Amino acid sequence: MILKRLKVNTALEEPTNCYIVEDDESKETMVIDPGGEPEKIISMLDTIGIDKLKYIYLTHCHGDHFGGILELKKKKGGKVLIHRDDAEGLYNPSISLTYYIGMDDIELEADSRVDEGDKIHLGNLEFLVIHTPGHTKGGTSLYCKEEEMLFSGDTLFKGTWGRTDLPTSNFPDIINSITNKLVILPDDTIVYPGHGRPTKIKEEEPIYLNLRPRLD
Repeated sequence: MILKRLKVNTALEEPTNCYIVEDDESKETMVIDPGGEPEKIISMLDTIGIDKLKYIYLTHCHGDHFGGILELKKKKGGKVLIHRDDAEGLYNPSISLTYYIGMDDIELEADSRVDEGDKIHLGNLEFLVIHTPGHTKGGTSLYCKEEEMLFSGDTLFKGTWGRTDLPTSNFPDIINSITNKLVILPDDTIVYPGHGRPTKIKEEEPIYLNLRPRLD
């Protein structure tokens, strides 16, 4: 498997992590969260020899995670996937936050709406869709058991969790998502978040074991 992490600039001060995942046998490729700088993403795809994408996966519907999608899709194709509960947010500026963060509105429709338990295949690689509401109601994480990796979007970060003061967000939901769905994954699972540095489940689990009694 080939994995590339690109820090792409968006309308926000903090860059978004965009991930390119390729099955090195079939060459099937997915881009996760093309938040901005589509030319940077396209250049990397050209460098590794990818002419056409299989999927463009959005972990949630905020503009800093899909701002580069139109140009990327135009040049490299790929079916746009997002959870069914966040699909409407792609064309609702008050939910996608494009209005508030100074982005131009983007007319974007998902090609397919995913749900809890769906499986996405890139050649021999299998990614499990985990519905992790909290940052948004339709936020998701992608888990690849074979490669021991989790793409957590804006749900789980190194040492903390995503914001819950935004439209459709909810603090108890995000903590429940993390404690009951994410930190139960194998300890050595590498977490690739939507912003900031990667971490491991074993580094994050103690935080949420301590939080759980306070929320019960």
